[in-house]
Amino acid sequence: MKTLEMIQEKRIEIPMTVSWYLSDIGRMQGVQELFMRQSPQRLKVLREHAIAQSAISSNRIEGVEIDRKRVGTVVFGHPALRDRDEIEIAGYRDALNLIHRLGAKLHVSEETMLKLHASCRGEIWDSGKYKDKSVDIVEKRRDGSQLVRFKTVSPKDTPRFSRKLMEMWARQIRERELSHLLLLAAFNLDFLCIHPFRDGNGRVSRLLLLLTCYHIGIEVGRYISLERLIEDNKERYYETLKQSSQGWHEGKHDPWPFLGFLLFIIKKAYDEFEDRAGQIPAPKGEKTEMLREAINKMDSEFSVSELQNACPGVGIDMIRLTLKRLKAQNIVRSISIGRNAKWKRIR
Repeated sequence: MKTLEMIQEKRIEIPMTVSWYLSDIGRMQGVQELFMRQSPQRLKVLREHAIAQSAISSNRIEGVEIDRKRVGTVVFGHPALRDRDEIEIAGYRDALNLIHRLGAKLHVSEETMLKLHASCRGEIWDSGKYKDKSVDIVEKRRDGSQLVRFKTVSPKDTPRFSRKLMEMWARQIRERELSHLLLLAAFNLDFLCIHPFRDGNGRVSRLLLLLTCYHIGIEVGRYISLERLIEDNKERYYETLKQSSQGWHEGKHDPWPFLGFLLFIIKKAYDEFEDRAGQIPAPKGEKTEMLREAINKMDSEFSVSELQNACPGVGIDMIRLTLKRLKAQNIVRSISIGRNAKWKRIR
């Protein structure tokens, strides 16, 4: 909560690169809403892939892996689980399903945090419980020696810090004084610095990242695995966390390396979503409805290229065929011809 305190006290100056991320993500939310409203069936394939990739990647970051041949069975079935790793991956799947099902209806609270930890850690003795001993972040050197890179919050103070973090999140989200995306990233950094559990902190942080995304209207994690993107950029993840945690206890840390990294992950997820969703073939009737809705939202005059931009995944031949049919129904008419022909809505 030291980062949220910094934000609350207005001790921040947003870097230009972070501003660019905020602008890009805001624009991309429009693409997300278009596909969710007009192409729900097409996105089913992406949802299934995202669940499997998230469960596998988030655990693999922590060294938990299973036989590739068992992935589909463990993630989508209810088999007899063979070992501890399969139990933890199945538990993470259950936590993901809970978040995806309830979305913003699932409160960002101490109770939810403990519940997510209990799920992704399985039936181990301290699942869903705060750490009872100090758990410091240790860096192993090449010569075999170890260096304490970061001292996390003490076991005695952990419950108080965790509750304050949840309270500050709720208050600052209500006050709407700063971009919710920045609050989301700051919340995640503070959680990792508190490090409330003996084990499983990274996995819970990624589950909370998905949950807080839902709370601010970012739905891309439903279709593109944020966990996989973090795993793909694991070295940068750990390096930016290292940079931003230095001086955290004193409130003198630089949060921007890690906050910028999380915004980069969300932007990258949107880039991939836009690309992959546009490549999934849509049923013919769905394409027609998408085009009709896009035309209704156009200014009185529009071009074929504008319709292409508004309807990702719909080919130019389909657009021309739809315009021809609408012209026959006296709904649109062409007002110029040629490569950049303009069309006009009549009604």
